[in-house]
Amino acid sequence: MNATRPETEALPLDVETMRDAARRLLAEDAELPSFDELQTLTLRLRGHMMLLIPEVEKAAGRQPKDDVPRYCALACIGEARMRLGLEAGHGLPAGIAHAKRLSRAVNALCDHYQNLDGHPGPAKS
Repeated sequence: MNATRPETEALPLDVETMRDAARRLLAEDAELPSFDELQTLTLRLRGHMMLLIPEVEKAAGRQPKDDVPRYCALACIGEARMRLGLEAGHGLPAGIAHAKRLSRAVNALCDHYQNLDGHPGPAKS
C-alpha cells in the first residue's frame, strides 16, 4: 500500500494521451503507418481499451438503472469488448481498418468516461 494513496484509489486515466493515439489514424490528414508502426499502435489502442472499459463500467454502475447515458455506455462497453476479441485480417489495409475501429472505440469510451464521471474534457484552444 502506498503511504499517500490507498490501494483502492486508482490514478485518473490520461484521456488526452488515449485520444491522441486514436487520432493517429482518424485525423483527416493522417499518414498511413508502416506495418511495424501499425502493430505498435494497435497494441496501444487495445491497452487503452483495457484500461477504459472497467472505469466506464464503474461510472455507468453509479448511474440510475433507467439512465439513458448509462445504457449508451454499457452498449459501448459491449462493442469495445467485442472489438478486443477480433483480430485484424491479413495485410496492411485490413490492419488499418481494424485499428481505425479500435480508435473509434477508444474515442467513444473516453467520451463516456468523461461524461459519466464528470471528468474534464479536452482543453479547447
